[in-house]
Amino acid sequence: MTKKVTSPEGELTILDNASLTVNHGETAAVVGPSGAGKSTLLALLAGLDEPTSGQVWLDEVELTALDEDGRAQLRNRRVGFIFQSFHLLPSLTALENVLLPLELSDTDGAMERARQALSQVGLDSRLHHYPRQLSGGEKQRVAIARAFVGNPSLLFADEPTGNLDNKTGERVLNLLFELNAASHATLVLVTHDLVAAARCDRMFEMATGRIVKTTTSES
Repeated sequence: MTKKVTSPEGELTILDNASLTVNHGETAAVVGPSGAGKSTLLALLAGLDEPTSGQVWLDEVELTALDEDGRAQLRNRRVGFIFQSFHLLPSLTALENVLLPLELSDTDGAMERARQALSQVGLDSRLHHYPRQLSGGEKQRVAIARAFVGNPSLLFADEPTGNLDNKTGERVLNLLFELNAASHATLVLVTHDLVAAARCDRMFEMATGRIVKTTTSES
């Protein structure tokens, strides 16, 4: 798929005929320098943005054939997100942030599921704390709980440790991989951390909007 945008300098190509397939249950890392197109690729795969040309498929559904509402409904049912900047709503407690996607999809037993998700990430004592009262690592654990609470079949993580110190980042990554293995979800991880990327089944290396190399884990 290709993504082009218009700028004052003219048309810019952000993604240049990038193509990849991630299998069900697989963990895949997308690596490359800043400006390589990693986050744009992730946004297209998740249906948060549309390619200028090409197709995106999720579980045999063509995302690029759906309108914005259709893509949003599919994401809410099947996709979880973890972002570098956490994307927690500051006016909601940790419990309310995790509860939100369940309420939007009218899920039965939402409150208990949200509590259980926060318990899984070790935040039983932080249920009623607001994001401003949480450390960076705790915020990311809330975001991880929110991502997994809906039992997604596909999880996107965009630089999930980018705002954390090394020790906290390692703990968050361990938690992410542990929960993902238990849920059997497909994981697509965008990261600058080659050690984290090496933990995935496959690694896609990007440069100037293209996927230039694919590596399969030996483990």
